[in-house]
Amino acid sequence: MHSRAEQLEALSRLLTIMDELREKCPWDQKQTFESLRHLTIEETYELADAILKGDRDEIKKELGDVLLHICFYAKIGSETNDFDIADVAHAICDKLISRHPHIYGDVTVKDEEEVKRNWEQLKLKEGKSSVLEGVPNGLPALVKAYRIQDKVKGVGFDWERPEQVWDKVQEELAEFQKEVQDKNQAQMEAEFGDVLFSLINYARFLNINPEDALERTNQKFTKRFQYLESKAKEINKPLSEMTLAEMDVFWEEAKKL
Repeated sequence: MHSRAEQLEALSRLLTIMDELREKCPWDQKQTFESLRHLTIEETYELADAILKGDRDEIKKELGDVLLHICFYAKIGSETNDFDIADVAHAICDKLISRHPHIYGDVTVKDEEEVKRNWEQLKLKEGKSSVLEGVPNGLPALVKAYRIQDKVKGVGFDWERPEQVWDKVQEELAEFQKEVQDKNQAQMEAEFGDVLFSLINYARFLNINPEDALERTNQKFTKRFQYLESKAKEINKPLSEMTLAEMDVFWEEAKKL
């Protein structure tokens, strides 16, 4: 691993390159906070994919892309005299010190859960009107539900045991099924949302990240279906002309693989 001096030198090199690109490259010159936003989101998802795959080399590359975006935003901020990379770094350092009084102060904590509870209380003292202010509106719904539940847990609003949450799942499923039977479309959607929310809550109690679990299932399904497609090509028969029974033979083969 590199020394601290070497790490700082590498960061300085990146900042210098960013300066040069902003000065000389037509594409980089035209970028704004707004134009970079969707690219940053894309890079974040690519990093998340690499993490799920466990590909350390790819994680390193994607972290570099995210770091580039941070430097890019800081460079644009410096051009308008609003902030630069030092302001960004000092802001997060100050926040970390403030939010960790058990490290930088005289507060004593017994475990991770107490640290999280203190974190939420400190945020309220800093002027937040709600513990849910830290949950971005733009998050995908599944991720947002998990973060909402985790946030309110930090102030003690939570179930006590997993069994209670599972009972809630069963209750919501029964309510959903009733609306299905009544063919009430609007209520079906509302109750289905409740089912998903309660399942996410149950996953949280089992220390399962529902977003990661669902994405792994997406990847598993994709691999199996692509195997099915490849087998259909081998026998020169379009999927649309195969029966479900024929497709199921290849699907079972994919599962064994």
